[in-house]
Amino acid sequence: MIEIEVKVRVDHSKARSIIKNIGAVKRGVESQFDIYFAAPYRDFAKTDEALRIRSLDGQAVLTYKGPKLDGISKSRKEFETPVEEAATIKILRALGFSEAGVVRKQREIFSAGEITICLDLVEGLGEFLEVEIVAENEKDLEKSRAKLFELLKQFRAGEKDSIRTSYLEMILGKNNHHVTGKSSG
Repeated sequence: MIEIEVKVRVDHSKARSIIKNIGAVKRGVESQFDIYFAAPYRDFAKTDEALRIRSLDGQAVLTYKGPKLDGISKSRKEFETPVEEAATIKILRALGFSEAGVVRKQREIFSAGEITICLDLVEGLGEFLEVEIVAENEKDLEKSRAKLFELLKQFRAGEKDSIRTSYLEMILGKNNHHVTGKSSG
């Protein structure tokens, strides 16, 4: 599957009224705890890939995210499968994978037709809005991305506001800046 996704910073109090005005339906609230892994044989930061275990309500999902498919959004191929968290962590460690970082967030999820709207409160980073469409293949990438940016106009956001950096990269960059005093760009 292809996850066509755009992320921007927003004020959640303002965004909720816009979500209500466009008629989106609230699907729920999740507390997500993500552990990201580094591969022993290649640098995921350089290859633009990610491997994580997401814990959510006592369930765990292993997710692989491929490289981003364009220069504007966070669209990428994604594969997921339910796993038993502790055993999967042991397997990954036995194979030489190491923990690269952790992301904790509170996510409010809404649906507006084929578009999923998420209000993310990320520990240590603040408030974000993610909008996404899931497609079967890359042929729908441009059309779906255009729909997402059209919706983002309601939030006074556009391509210039799109954040392609992952929450993990943002957290690691912030921590690196605080530890070393260097800017992480």
